Amino acid sequence: MTDVVRQIPSISGAAARRVLQAAIAAAEAAEQPSAIAVVDASGNLSAFARLDGAALQAAQLAQDKAYTAAGFGLPSGQWHEFLQQDAPLATGAPTGIDRFVPFGGGLPLSVAGQVVGGIGVSGGHWSGDDQIAQAGAAAIEAAQ
Repeated sequence: MTDVVRQIPSISGAAARRVLQAAIAAAEAAEQPSAIAVVDASGNLSAFARLDGAALQAAQLAQDKAYTAAGFGLPSGQWHEFLQQDAPLATGAPTGIDRFVPFGGGLPLSVAGQVVGGIGVSGGHWSGDDQIAQAGAAAIEAAQ
């Protein structure tokens, strides 16, 4: 059976809610109306909030940042540098990879070295989004 079925570690619903609550607290402390999304290892939405005052488009961007981070296992912001250094990648990736977001605000969530999901934040400058995402990711690290 082991050559037929693969088990993928994934964030639990309870852990996703803890990540979300930590990120909400950070967004409120920063007074940055944000959308915050937590996805599981497969990129499916596990927890979500759109704070009062967050732009409508922020909801989709937050989900796509989380999806990008979980899918590639790297912060979404690292893609900016990769794209600058690789012209073919820069040409193809933004339009060829569905839901791809190459700027900050998305972080993979890992447990024991395994990516179990991702968090995405959208609502302000990417650097502020990144700080809020880091606060959310810290909730996973604290639970380990």
